[in-house]
Amino acid sequence: MAHGLIIRDAHFPGRAPIDAYGNGGFRFADMSHRGSILCLPSGIHGWQPTDPGALTIADFEPLLAESDAIEILLVGMGPDLKPLPATLRQSLRAAGISADPMSTGAAVRTFNVLLAEERAVAAALIAVD
Repeated sequence: MAHGLIIRDAHFPGRAPIDAYGNGGFRFADMSHRGSILCLPSGIHGWQPTDPGALTIADFEPLLAESDAIEILLVGMGPDLKPLPATLRQSLRAAGISADPMSTGAAVRTFNVLLAEERAVAAALIAVD
């Protein structure tokens, strides 16, 4: 029987505000995560994208699976505001999701406020240094 390190997809099973961001990751629920995250109704998940200009609808498949419980999607595009690619925005709109791109810092702050108001919010946050 082989013993070794088991690597699982990063996932926090619950809704939690983001306590801090920067240094390439995020802190929430007394935990820290290195890399980008996707905050969904089902919990906070590790997320692969690092380049906001290369986002595609495939990056949002986990979000689309929960689209019935999401009205607003905040997209943290890194240190600066960048527009979402038009095809991505249209695909999200077709799923009934209003996507608002902004800097990651602004997205974290807005997510925390909307979460406290118990709004149907999700966030896709690209990590910043």
